[in-house]
Amino acid sequence: MPRYALKVEYNGAPFAGWQRQADQPSVQGAIEDALARLEPRAHTIAAAGRTDTGVHGLGQVAHCDMVKDWDPFRLSEALNHHLKPHPVAIVACAQVSDDWHARFSATERRYMFRILMRRAPVTHLRGLVWRVNNPLDVAAMHDAAQRLVGHHDFTTFRSSICQAASPVKTLDRLNVTLEQGVHGPEVRFDVRARSFLHNQVRSFVGTLERVGAGAWTAQDVSDALAARERAACGPVCPPDGLYLAGVGYDEDPFAAG
Repeated sequence: MPRYALKVEYNGAPFAGWQRQADQPSVQGAIEDALARLEPRAHTIAAAGRTDTGVHGLGQVAHCDMVKDWDPFRLSEALNHHLKPHPVAIVACAQVSDDWHARFSATERRYMFRILMRRAPVTHLRGLVWRVNNPLDVAAMHDAAQRLVGHHDFTTFRSSICQAASPVKTLDRLNVTLEQGVHGPEVRFDVRARSFLHNQVRSFVGTLERVGAGAWTAQDVSDALAARERAACGPVCPPDGLYLAGVGYDEDPFAAG
């Protein structure tokens, strides 16, 4: 059966996360239902990572196995037709080898988070950013974020329901920058690692927001990391503003496209 890699973009607001669920809408379910319109049978796709309720995808990657030998462009066009009206789009499609796996072949996951700093309510960006009322010290947030980069036991920043075998991970990048957006100043987080724990990024962002607000110091972040206790974590931020921005592979399956 030919295998295809799919690069997927989606707005996570209407979904109860990526993973298919019996009684709630999911991104996986929407794509599998679209595949069943093309080849009527049960389909199961695998993704590079599972996103939670309300989390968005800019460069999620999944793979599917088909019976027919589809032209990748035709497959993506057909899927996008049947995905309507869901806010899900296949932005790239490529045929890959039978042993290529969207999750297990991945070497990096990249997340982005957006905080909008303004007092006025959000209109056009509702659900797409986390709005905070007061200005944040972005330089202090970036400095504190560097305390988290590297190989650590991230128990403090791990959800109590995380199913990962170990809390030890290597965080490759956690950059915090200020962007002047059309709707107001935004704090942008660029977070990169081979893999993440459940709620790890949202735990980072919520904690670092406290640094930006002046309630925590960089040393407080170091102490929280060293504590290896969930109770030492700062507030977990909302899913609004979190995006799975991209997935890295030794060889980019979409490079030829």
